[in-house]
Amino acid sequence: MFASLREDIQVILERDPAARSRWEVLTCYPGLHALWMHRAAHRLWASRLHWLARWVSHWSRFLTGIEIHPGATIGRRVFIDHGFGVVIGETAEIGDDCTIYQGVTLGGTTLHKGTKRHPTLEEGVVVGAGAKVLGGFTVGRGARIGSNAVVVKPVPAGATAVGNPARIIDKQSDQQREAAASRMGFSAYAVTQNGDDPLSKAVLGLVDHAAQLEHQVALLWRELEKRGVCAVQSGPQDAMRTEHFDKDQFEKLVK
Repeated sequence: MFASLREDIQVILERDPAARSRWEVLTCYPGLHALWMHRAAHRLWASRLHWLARWVSHWSRFLTGIEIHPGATIGRRVFIDHGFGVVIGETAEIGDDCTIYQGVTLGGTTLHKGTKRHPTLEEGVVVGAGAKVLGGFTVGRGARIGSNAVVVKPVPAGATAVGNPARIIDKQSDQQREAAASRMGFSAYAVTQNGDDPLSKAVLGLVDHAAQLEHQVALLWRELEKRGVCAVQSGPQDAMRTEHFDKDQFEKLVK
């Protein structure tokens, strides 16, 4: 038990730069207190002492501002930072090394008892402040949920979910977009530091659309040459057979 307590304190010291000492973490971190009280309540719940488990959970909410149903399953090295307003439902499952910020709800979208109503967070998931994850689906290992996102569908491992309703941004798509932008002669991510900027979204949309058109034209030329409709020759049209952009023309388009 004491090894688990030391592990919980060490996790906070590693993840929160504001934490200055073990004594400060032990006495001043409601997320830590809520997890300790939840473990007691969860043992009571597993022993079918449901009322007593809910009573312990109720006092935990009163003391910490964090509501965790005693039926929820929480792994090791979970960090609830600040924590005020966090709500974790009965059938929620939180894997090891997850981080949850204030105002997060792991809630349900159905009233059917005995079903998996709340989400499962696999190992290493980070849920930003104010995010709502609603439903009995899985958020994959290492995924990120942006602040104030409303997530109502599964999130793949390593992906990021942002917005309301949340859209999924995966690393592979970002890498493909950056590669396409590099061929055009500029970096898509140099447009703005703010991913919500309307101009940034418009330019990135043009990048995606141009990359799709480029690929389709190249495939069309190759198929025509394969069928003998047009002869293979070098010249001005040869550029259309390969995926290549005219940098100057594209810069005129986005300005």
